[in-house]
Amino acid sequence: MPEGDVDVVVVGGGAAGVAAARRLADASIRCLLVEARKRLGGRAWTVHDRDGHALDLGCGWLHSADRNPWTSVAQQEGFAIDKTPPPWRNRPLEASLSPAEHTAFRHVIDEFYDRLDEAAQGETDAPASSLLDPSNRWNPLLDAMSTYISGAELERVSLKDLDNYHSTDLNWRVVEGYGTLISAYGANLPAMLDCPASEIDHSGKRLKITTGKGSITADQVIITVPSAILAAERIRFTPALPDKVEAAHGLPLGHDDKLFMSLESAEEFPTSARLFAHTDRTATAGYHIRPFGWPMIEAYFGGACAAELEAAGEAAFFDFAVAELVGVMGSDFAKRLKPIRVHRWGVDQYALGAYSFARPGYADRRAVLAKPVDDRLFFAGEACSLHDFSTAHGGYLTGTAAAESVIATRGKARAIRNISR
Repeated sequence: MPEGDVDVVVVGGGAAGVAAARRLADASIRCLLVEARKRLGGRAWTVHDRDGHALDLGCGWLHSADRNPWTSVAQQEGFAIDKTPPPWRNRPLEASLSPAEHTAFRHVIDEFYDRLDEAAQGETDAPASSLLDPSNRWNPLLDAMSTYISGAELERVSLKDLDNYHSTDLNWRVVEGYGTLISAYGANLPAMLDCPASEIDHSGKRLKITTGKGSITADQVIITVPSAILAAERIRFTPALPDKVEAAHGLPLGHDDKLFMSLESAEEFPTSARLFAHTDRTATAGYHIRPFGWPMIEAYFGGACAAELEAAGEAAFFDFAVAELVGVMGSDFAKRLKPIRVHRWGVDQYALGAYSFARPGYADRRAVLAKPVDDRLFFAGEACSLHDFSTAHGGYLTGTAAAESVIATRGKARAIRNISR
């Protein structure tokens, strides 16, 4: 360890951890960012294909872009922002839905969210699936949409938590990649990579953080690892924190994975085209054709479908996508497709999933997970956000808020010491 004693340790170098460490560094607080991976960014990860296209295997959209702090960071850092409307705002190709069918489906979506708004005002936190009209033909596709949004089918999702999500419905993309942006924001921070934390001992006067590269002592620690890591107790707390573990169990990470495929003669399709291969089943992928105008397809898999494909291996994603697309576009379409890259977040040892949703009855656990312990242990990350969960900006906002709490706590302690003198 270059320095085993610091003021604050930030555990986790994703969006929340980078934002927290950046705020602490700006306040001239001696902090150290400890990250298990060999890179920063966490579930924000950009890779490049042979042609240099930036592919976001994790988060890829500046959701609520007009109030998303990463938008300002991107502008300050000189990143290019693409403001093309997202594919889910476009009418799907007629090969999957006719204009009349699309209009009908949009009407069903609006009605569902109207019922959600009303039900969320009640005392009962039921599964979101309880709001479905049992006789509606669009229920399977609505459920598929839930797997893209929450990483889980509606029966597993708290209706109150789903209603708590706030969006301005403005969605942009970072051309160089969201993961590139977040890692660049943390590039000059004092950090230890490839350094998983295994225990946080808060039994003594100072904290002891045990890592794969030695122990660190600190006054405070900000924990920003995914909720699934806390639920699995991959990091032990001494004394134990059963309330945190229970809260994390109520806020599991859903399954969402992206597959990028090259597409020959892609110019046949408009930029940012959208395609559903099936409308009568939940286990189906969403297809974004020519993102940024590139000759490729970005396929999105969610929920139980994604989990099953993860278990089967990376090649299973491509096989599934080809089978679906051939069913819509014809057998010759398979010859135009080649796999580029996929990442299985559910079997990623430092994530164990994509992003958080609340189980029915657990919508209030986000506040429990975020609550500091003895003004020494602070928690941040998208799962700690009441209204911006499942997003990188939820991570940024909670990470910055945790850092501000640390700064305030340290200021109070300094004032008390000065008075006692």
